[in-house]
Amino acid sequence: MNGVELRGVTKAYSGLTVMENINLEIEDGAFLVLLGPSGCGKSTLLNMIAGLEPVTDGSIHIAGRDVTALEPDERDIAMVFQSYALYPTMSVRRNIGFGLKMRGMPKADIDNRVGEIGELLQISPLLDRKPSQLSGGQQQRVAIGRALVREPSVFLFDEPLSNLDAKLRADMRVELKRLHERLGRTIVYVTHDQIEAMTLATRVVVLDKGHIQQADTPENVYRRPANRFVASFVGAPTMNFMDGKLVQYGDGIAFDGGMGQLPMAGLPAKARDLIGQSITLGARPEHLMFDDTGVNARVLLAEPTGPDQYVRLTVAGTEVTARTGPEQQFKSGGDARIMVDGARVSLFDPQSGRAML
Repeated sequence: MNGVELRGVTKAYSGLTVMENINLEIEDGAFLVLLGPSGCGKSTLLNMIAGLEPVTDGSIHIAGRDVTALEPDERDIAMVFQSYALYPTMSVRRNIGFGLKMRGMPKADIDNRVGEIGELLQISPLLDRKPSQLSGGQQQRVAIGRALVREPSVFLFDEPLSNLDAKLRADMRVELKRLHERLGRTIVYVTHDQIEAMTLATRVVVLDKGHIQQADTPENVYRRPANRFVASFVGAPTMNFMDGKLVQYGDGIAFDGGMGQLPMAGLPAKARDLIGQSITLGARPEHLMFDDTGVNARVLLAEPTGPDQYVRLTVAGTEVTARTGPEQQFKSGGDARIMVDGARVSLFDPQSGRAML
């Protein structure tokens, strides 16, 4: 395997286990994002891959080599930090080429490589400036260039865009995606930003409390979450949850939360096996549809965002959020009729939180 493989990786501090039995294969050329809330273990996992943190148990393999006991500079990786970590007294040119100089590469070869990286990242006019003369986005490009110039097997990014403003983050996301498509190198990327995860990743690993909750494509993580934690963490506004059961509703199926029935159009046929069982219904805001044939709901608040609007409602005794286009008009305290797109909802076990459908 030319990517990265973690086999039974466990990390403990003073007897307290913070990561337990992590098994993960990262394919060569993948852009894998480690996503999760603060304290979930994503930076710890990245640091173990980098060799900055020793593993308590298990092994780590990079490009087919067992690197578990190797130092960071022996693992053929390059890391980009949140803080950029540039040498303030060195020019951009020297910052990018410093690692090659320490490895004894001839100056002419270093100059050629730095020139290539400068053109690739569109920072050639900045090569003779100092970091203090650069914007945050420019400094981040230099930090990325310093990693790229070494041509490692794996790039590790630890929340590299978190210090940038919203517009620069959006611009750098585009640059990183283009860079990955152009180079095809393996990237492991840590973030708590869902937009970064969804737009950059070929595969997302959602972590919580030191365990992998789901490892899948961004589309499946969003559309088919493995459990209620993933469903609640991924997506903004968050998924709507309602506890109740499925019941027969004419020729179809409805959700009964104890204070009225909510019809569900398009539920898969296997959902009939769950009729009468206690479930937690999970429906994202775009899965709630305004339809004259639906049930009555009371509008609490409408929040226009430009291309969309989020409408807070009470339906079947539960407060939910629906997403719709800007053309519809809603009045606080008014009525609306709503249905659920059963083809796209998730059903969870109310005890374990695992997906049932």
